[in-house]
Amino acid sequence: MSVNPPADPASRHNPQRLLVTGGAGFIGANFCHYWLQQYPDQPLIVLDALRYAGNRHSLADLDALAGFRFVQGDINDTDLVMALLREHAIDTLVHFAAESHVDRSIHDPDAFIRANILGTHSLLRAARAVWLDSPRGPAPHRFHHISTDEVYGTLGPADPPFTENTPYAPNSPYAASKAAADHLVRSYQHTYGLRTSTSNCSNNYGPFHFPEKLIPLVIVNILHGRPLPIYGDGRQIRDWLYVEDHCRGIERILRQGEEGESYNIGGRNEWANIDIVQLICQHMDAAFAQNPGLAQRFPAAAPAQGQPSASLIHHVQDRPGHDRRYAINADKIARTLGFTPQTDFATGIARTIRWYLDHPAWWQGVMDGSYQQWLDTQYGAG
Repeated sequence: MSVNPPADPASRHNPQRLLVTGGAGFIGANFCHYWLQQYPDQPLIVLDALRYAGNRHSLADLDALAGFRFVQGDINDTDLVMALLREHAIDTLVHFAAESHVDRSIHDPDAFIRANILGTHSLLRAARAVWLDSPRGPAPHRFHHISTDEVYGTLGPADPPFTENTPYAPNSPYAASKAAADHLVRSYQHTYGLRTSTSNCSNNYGPFHFPEKLIPLVIVNILHGRPLPIYGDGRQIRDWLYVEDHCRGIERILRQGEEGESYNIGGRNEWANIDIVQLICQHMDAAFAQNPGLAQRFPAAAPAQGQPSASLIHHVQDRPGHDRRYAINADKIARTLGFTPQTDFATGIARTIRWYLDHPAWWQGVMDGSYQQWLDTQYGAG
């Protein structure tokens, strides 16, 4: 494939010192691991409030690195963000921090407005003050905002995938809050000259995924012998992207992407939810058959009880406003930056299941009483 470089090579950013918001969350933690594997000598500061989906243990193995620092704090604390940008001479802010679960946004939209809209604006204000309004003049910088395909709304079965030019049509409070954040980032580029970029990704999966989302929820519930909740008929379609591929895409945007541009990062990998669940069930049954020790480690699991994992599938009432299909057209990032995913779904899902089987202490640690109570409220106990 021929790769078209940015029109002005001088506009390419050379990230040296990163501030990562939400770095203790799922994608943020994977990004921190990926980045420090590639650039172990570069300073990387994580700012995370450690609310329910932020897990400090996801970053524990990075603490030994000289350039890594974790700061517990709220992105709405603009003074704190300004202090971190100045103290560490940050030139690149990668903004993952967000409330991100649609079900939670339906039950508590206020938290999503505060984190995703007001929090993003707080970061933009801090970045403008430090990078643009300094007495020494503007400093080299990049503000990269992580968004979602959900801002585009929903697709019909035969509709073409979302492109960067698809009109926004968010259908949940979560999606609406992310759409508002996208527009704020764009406005700071066009109004103030802040050097920004945005990426809209499809559904991610992989290690460190909080077990309220479909893939980790199914894995963990199989191991507990709990029902596998499927909304409605389960034919909702999503485009799945292995999280390390997403991190690679962000790296490519930071280093080669043009200021002011948005890039869709997708997996070119559409699956119906029920088919994903069936596939995980097959993998789990095969894993227990091949490794008898799993039955001793997870005695409550359906295959440990001699039952197929699929026997746990339980259809529940569909949630309000459930989008039927998301799909990403990622031609732009492939054409202009030469990026395509490297991990096929068969490989990625096998890696993901193996990670959860090998790291029970991690997911058991996040499934505390308050989270389990929320699961029981949503999907029914037992």
